[in-house]
Amino acid sequence: MPTTQFSIGRDCQLVVMGPAGRVDLTYVTAFESRQLTTPVRIDRLDGVPMAADLPKGWEGSFEVERGSSEVDDFIAAAEAAYFAGGNLPVGALYQYVNEVDGSTSTYQYDGVVFKLANAGTWKGDAAVKQKLEFWASTRVRI
Repeated sequence: MPTTQFSIGRDCQLVVMGPAGRVDLTYVTAFESRQLTTPVRIDRLDGVPMAADLPKGWEGSFEVERGSSEVDDFIAAAEAAYFAGGNLPVGALYQYVNEVDGSTSTYQYDGVVFKLANAGTWKGDAAVKQKLEFWASTRVRI
């Protein structure tokens, strides 16, 4: 149930599906996504400009406080599959948003490739923050 009259971070949950199944992310602390587009601009002979922005996928990232080896193992398995002569595996990402009216919106990102942008800084008496970036071919509401 939402806690305010507008969306806040705790209203969102993420589920990552890799080639081997669900990847349980411990302690997700941030998530962002953005649509990628390619602009097309035309100037008609009558002087009226026209425009379109063609969809070219989605990209984003999430930050995780490392609570297990799950993210490291997920990326290591993808890298091992590539170096064993296979293709880079793709996955899916699901975002669940608790809306202020009590409903839930679900978005599915397809054809997702992941990159461990930061495996973490290890130092005494500090949490290890990791950053996982992604690119997806599409995002649809389901």
